[in-house]
Amino acid sequence: MLKGLSDMGKKPGTQTQDSNGSEGSEGSEGSEGSEGHRGQRWWRVMCLTGVDYFSTLGYQPGIAALAAGLLSPIATLVLVAVTLAGALPVYRRVAQESPHGEGSIAMLERLLTFWKGKLFVLTLLGFAATDFLITITLSAADASTHLVENPHFTSTLHGHEVVITLGLVALLGAVFLKGFTEAIGVAVVLVGIYLVLNAVVMLVGLWHVATASHVITDWSQALTAEHGNPLVMVGLALVVFPKLALGLSGFETGVAVMPHVDGGPGDTEERPVGRIRDTKKLLTTAAVIMSVFLIASSFITTLLIPQDEFKDGGQANGRALAFLAHEYLGSGFGSVYDAATVGILWFAGASAMAGLLNLMPRYLPRYGMAPHWARAVRPMVIVFILVAFLVTWIFDADVDAQGGAYATGVLVLMTSAAIAVTIAARRAGQRGWTIGFGVISAVFGYTTAVNVVERPDGVKIGACFIAGIMAVSLLSRLARAFELRVTEVDLDPMAERFVRDTATRRMRFIANEPDSRDAAEYRDKIHQIRADNDIPVEEDFVFVEVTVRDPSDFESALRVRGEVLHGRYRVLTLDGSSIPNSLAALLLQVRDLTGCRPHIYFEWTEGSPFAQFLRFFLFGQGEVAPVTREVLREAEPDRTRRPHVHVG
Repeated sequence: MLKGLSDMGKKPGTQTQDSNGSEGSEGSEGSEGSEGHRGQRWWRVMCLTGVDYFSTLGYQPGIAALAAGLLSPIATLVLVAVTLAGALPVYRRVAQESPHGEGSIAMLERLLTFWKGKLFVLTLLGFAATDFLITITLSAADASTHLVENPHFTSTLHGHEVVITLGLVALLGAVFLKGFTEAIGVAVVLVGIYLVLNAVVMLVGLWHVATASHVITDWSQALTAEHGNPLVMVGLALVVFPKLALGLSGFETGVAVMPHVDGGPGDTEERPVGRIRDTKKLLTTAAVIMSVFLIASSFITTLLIPQDEFKDGGQANGRALAFLAHEYLGSGFGSVYDAATVGILWFAGASAMAGLLNLMPRYLPRYGMAPHWARAVRPMVIVFILVAFLVTWIFDADVDAQGGAYATGVLVLMTSAAIAVTIAARRAGQRGWTIGFGVISAVFGYTTAVNVVERPDGVKIGACFIAGIMAVSLLSRLARAFELRVTEVDLDPMAERFVRDTATRRMRFIANEPDSRDAAEYRDKIHQIRADNDIPVEEDFVFVEVTVRDPSDFESALRVRGEVLHGRYRVLTLDGSSIPNSLAALLLQVRDLTGCRPHIYFEWTEGSPFAQFLRFFLFGQGEVAPVTREVLREAEPDRTRRPHVHVG
């Protein structure tokens, strides 16, 4: 797979998969000297995010011309202002708050708990999937446009854009299925060549504008005739700005690639100061470079290309700069430019695919909301490619038609990032930054709302992805409900003493729901258990009490504390996300520590079995006894080694 990108943001000691889906242990990430990971200079990593960010030059000038017409240069100035004064400060703060590549979604996740937090993250994942998948399909569609409109191929390839786009998407999937390495090196070459070629085209275009003085005069007169007052022009540019929002893409990827930045020799896992500093350089440099190219490209394409050529069927549709390359620098240079554009657009799809493979496993398995095969790369690649085929077919490989969906995904993520940093600044007591980020959040919120109203395709596609993710997540959580999902069990000295004392005789535990915790509660419970199970008086018990903190968590560590209450009752207290899973994990740990099969005693819970299962699924409680037994059965298939469960 795309080496490095798929491992972004993993925590030390986690399990990773190679391109075949097999698991392997991963050490520490980043610049802390972990074996198998070598950090890169920030400018090289910038090229990795640049294949997504800079590749938008392939279609952005054409989209801007269609949206704003003669106002395209002014509207692009608004876009650049929002980039430098809005998106850049936001993502510099995101880099500071999440230096291991978690991004703004993780920042918001930390602010919300319980199921509302999980559902909110799943919603954002739906829009992120929209962003990344439309990046794949839109980039491939624009690459096919550059290929088809090349004078050498127009006669043979025209009308086959959908087939070519599907072929490029399939090739992308084949590369990930086979394995792809040295992503950063390839990105440096592609971005370097592409930016140099674009610089040549823009310098030549500016020279033609400067030497043909009537061009600027004609443009200004047409603007005045069409819109009149300059203030009206600025107002209209602000109105059409949301349609140019594609030029903001790339910032989320810029934060996601942070783990690849080398940083400084003094960086630690907890304080990667050098990595944060260099990532801020990365984001700033990329934003400045892109801003210069956006302004120059919108200016020369608007002044030198007839407006009709930008429309559907026109030679500049989806390839404005390529049109100028062929027009002013000849077929040879134009073909080289087309080849470079096709390459970087295709590689932008590779970056997006790697982002998907990194993003979904970061959250869904941890939530218990992904089937087991989702941890392997190849099945996920096949799923994403099939979805990309469907999107390409629905939009007929049309770049303009996919622009709204792409912009929606980008803007939702940017709005969530702006809100996240606003909250972070407020919690840090930074009043000035809080106000500034709040204004940026309002701008992004407005831009997102306008984009949704004018181009609802993005919300529709995002809603489809959200519904799909929700449905798969729910079914997966149901299917995995009886898994043993405790990551570790840690007994304090008193708890371990209780366990070892009872190991000298038959080990009996009572599952107790703590109420008043007075002496009468424990005395009556023991009396009832003895009567229901015909247990002799000389047999002793240890109570086990579980407190559910956040039942929406799928996996959690178990801390077991021992205490003696009322001078005679030994009690083990546990905090977990599910009572049955916590009890099952404790019993298996006790068995492994002592070599003895423990016994645990329950009471039946009154009520509908279906309602009790829903209580277990949503709140970690419900009918505890049968669920504990089922968790034990799945965790330990051998009945001769399985702890005993008694219900009275």
